[in-house]
Amino acid sequence: MGLMDGKKLLITGVLTDASLAFEVAKLAQLEGAEVVLTGAGRGMRLTERTAKKLPESCDVLPLDVTEPNEIEAVAAELNDRWGRVDGVLHAIGFAPESCLGGNFLNAEWSDVSVAMHISAYSLKALAGGLQPLLAEAKGNVVGLTFDASVAWPVYDWMGVAKAAFESTARYLAKSLGPDGIRVNLISAGPIRTMAAKSIPGFTEFEDAWQSRAPMGWDINDQHSVAKTTLALMSDWFPMTTGEIIHVDGGYHAMGA
Repeated sequence: MGLMDGKKLLITGVLTDASLAFEVAKLAQLEGAEVVLTGAGRGMRLTERTAKKLPESCDVLPLDVTEPNEIEAVAAELNDRWGRVDGVLHAIGFAPESCLGGNFLNAEWSDVSVAMHISAYSLKALAGGLQPLLAEAKGNVVGLTFDASVAWPVYDWMGVAKAAFESTARYLAKSLGPDGIRVNLISAGPIRTMAAKSIPGFTEFEDAWQSRAPMGWDINDQHSVAKTTLALMSDWFPMTTGEIIHVDGGYHAMGA
């Protein structure tokens, strides 16, 4: 019997098989869940190809989280297909190049607003759009974040967006809790994904983690993050919401 037997999960953010979301989807299937992925724009075909690498190939629904009508369409499809949603993984983030790499003082609001919309507000948009289906299952939302309690080199406005993302999760936990819906985040250490490679100077994170995390850190270890994510999405954390669980080898707790 698997940890996720009978669960119906919506997984966003899969681009390649190096994506954290791919590892979550793969492990979820191995643990008995039924999974649907989402893709957006030019990345849709890439997501569809990657879906075929899962233990069981699954459907990919179009979802641009900045388009309310696409969220509504996903909700309608899942309602017809399942009638409920047990869990949602939010693994979506994007910032224009001007918002990263030491450009904090130079980024214009037109670019910053894109980062905030896709990387923070989308959590509320997705959870709100799926609220009736999540409520039916007493389900949960798990989002992936990168510690926003401090300022990081080169992360700039994405760091600000992640701070907003983390605050949004707490307010969602407050707002959706009466429906029995849990909202939690995983704060992962740096993993070498396609998204990470798009951040100028990302190797600075990798070097810091490997030298400072008391348990050490493997930048290619998506599995540890996926296991913790599924634990949160399972029935084993029935009264945990508004929480941020660190999967970072203990880096966050070290002062120096």
